[in-house]
Amino acid sequence: MDTLPPATDRGGPAQPLLSLKGLVKHFPLKGGLLGRTQAVVRAVDGVTFDVMKGETLGIVGESGCGKSTTARLLMRLMEPNAGTMVFDGETVGGNEQAGGVSLRDYRRQVQMVFQDSYASLNPRLPIEDTIAFAPKVHGLSSHEASIRAQELLAAVGLAPAQFARRYPHELSGGQRQRINIARALALRPRLVILDEPVSALDKSVEAQVLNLLVDLKAEFGLTYVFISHDLNVVQYISDRVLVMYLGEVAELGPVDEIYARPAHPYTRALLASRPSMDPRRRRTEPPLSGDPPNPVNPPSGCRFRTRCPHAEEVCAAKAPRLAPLSAGHAAACHMADPGSGHSAAAKVAA
Repeated sequence: MDTLPPATDRGGPAQPLLSLKGLVKHFPLKGGLLGRTQAVVRAVDGVTFDVMKGETLGIVGESGCGKSTTARLLMRLMEPNAGTMVFDGETVGGNEQAGGVSLRDYRRQVQMVFQDSYASLNPRLPIEDTIAFAPKVHGLSSHEASIRAQELLAAVGLAPAQFARRYPHELSGGQRQRINIARALALRPRLVILDEPVSALDKSVEAQVLNLLVDLKAEFGLTYVFISHDLNVVQYISDRVLVMYLGEVAELGPVDEIYARPAHPYTRALLASRPSMDPRRRRTEPPLSGDPPNPVNPPSGCRFRTRCPHAEEVCAAKAPRLAPLSAGHAAACHMADPGSGHSAAAKVAA
C-alpha cells in the first residue's frame, strides 16, 4: 500500500500555489581582524510575486540578477532575511497548529532540478537507488520505492530494464537530466523549480527535454517555476514571465504581452539582444551596454537608471513601484506610472 499519497489542493484554483511577499536575502561580506560584517550583497531585495496553480512562471535576467538565489529561497535551501512565503494558504515554516506547513512537508511538495546534471547525482548510487532514496526517507518501503523509481524512469523516456542499475557516469548529459527530473517527481510534488535545466545541453537534446517537461506537467498536474537566461526557451514553455534586475522585479506579465509589448527599458533591451537569423535585422550595436551595478552598493532610486537611456532626476530620487499596466501586466518603471513625475509618464497617461 502506498503510504505517500499526493498532496491535495486546499484552496481551489483561484488561490496562488505559492505567494511571496518582500523576500530578502543579503549575504554578509566580512573583513578586518575580527571578521566583522563590512557590507552586504543584496542578492534578493524585496521580491514579491505569486505562482498560480498549474502555470509555468518563467524568470529571466542577466547573470547576477538574483534568479538562482530566488530559486534556492523558494526551495528553502537557504533562509530569507525577511519576507513571507505562503504555500496554498499556509505559511511556510510556521506552526502547523496555527495553520502553517512544516519545512519537511513543504519540501515534499516542492522539488528542484538543477543546471549541472552530473553534480546533482551521487556517482556511487545506481540510478534506481537515486530516485528511490527520497521516497524511502519519507516512509515508503524499499519495494514500493523501487516500483515508483521504475515507473518514473519509464515516464521520462528511459527503459527501466536498461537504465535502472546504471551509474551517472554511464549516461549522457540529456539522460542524466531526465534522471534528475524523475528524482524530482519521486515525492509527487505540486511545484517543481527548474534552475537552468537545459542550458548545458545541445539544442537537439534541449528540445527533447523541454517537450518532456511539457508532457510531464500535463500528466502529473504540475506547476513550474522555470529559470533561464535563454529568452526563446522561456517564451516557448512559460505562461507568465518575471524579469529580474539586480535583486528586484523589473516586470511581470503574461508571456505574449511581455514579448509583444515590453514596458520596462531593461525588458526591451533583453528582447532586443536576441540573435536574429535575418541578416537585415542584425544589430551592429548592443542594445544595452555596461555591466549591472555592484549589488553591495546599488544605485539610489531605480537600480536600472545608470544604464537606462530614459533616466531622469526622478529615477534617482525614488524607487519605482510595480505599476499595473493591464490585466496581470506590471512594470517597475517611472515611465509606466502616470503619477511618477517622469516626463514620459505624462505622455503615457495622455
